[in-house]
Amino acid sequence: MASTQVTPTRMELTRLKKKLVTATRGHKLLKDKRDELMRQFLDLVRENMALREKVEAGIKTANKNFVIARAGMSGETLRTALMMPKQSVELRVGEKNVMSVDIPVFETKTRTADANDIYSYGFAFTSSDLDGAVKSLADILPDMLKLAETEKACQLMASEIEKTRRRVNALEHVIIPETRENIRYITMKLDENERSSQIRLMKVKDMMLEEAHHYKEHQA
Repeated sequence: MASTQVTPTRMELTRLKKKLVTATRGHKLLKDKRDELMRQFLDLVRENMALREKVEAGIKTANKNFVIARAGMSGETLRTALMMPKQSVELRVGEKNVMSVDIPVFETKTRTADANDIYSYGFAFTSSDLDGAVKSLADILPDMLKLAETEKACQLMASEIEKTRRRVNALEHVIIPETRENIRYITMKLDENERSSQIRLMKVKDMMLEEAHHYKEHQA
């Protein structure tokens, strides 16, 4: 139904036609954006699921290794060995833009590049099981960070998909139909006004012809 606030003028008709063209183009662009976001989102979800399975399996293995290490050492020796970490990791958070969504990118830098710096203890009083446990936990750290990165990216992408979907629906079901209806209403009103004007002109012409005819008869 046409809005009662619409003024049936040619200027308003021109404005609404331009608005319809813009809305139609915007609708197509937003649909394309939504579809591409969905494609990339599904890729991220698959990557996230694979990473989660890998990380959970890695943590399970690390926990098992620590249990084995604990069985071969006293609790005090184990606590002492792990009390003072030797290695440190610096985490830097950047961003990359994907379809107007700012997705976090994690970069890590260790204090030293030496792989043996993950062991904060001497090897004389500890078991090799503890070495394996520490190594398995260190190995899973990059995947844990990547998992956190992809999960946050999935959340942000899902939010953007929902916003884009609402905009597409608003254009498709409200703005475009309403604009088309207003254009039809104004066009109909302008046509009515033009027909009325033509009828008035024809009546004026008939009256003038009739007056001219009466004038000629009076002159005769």
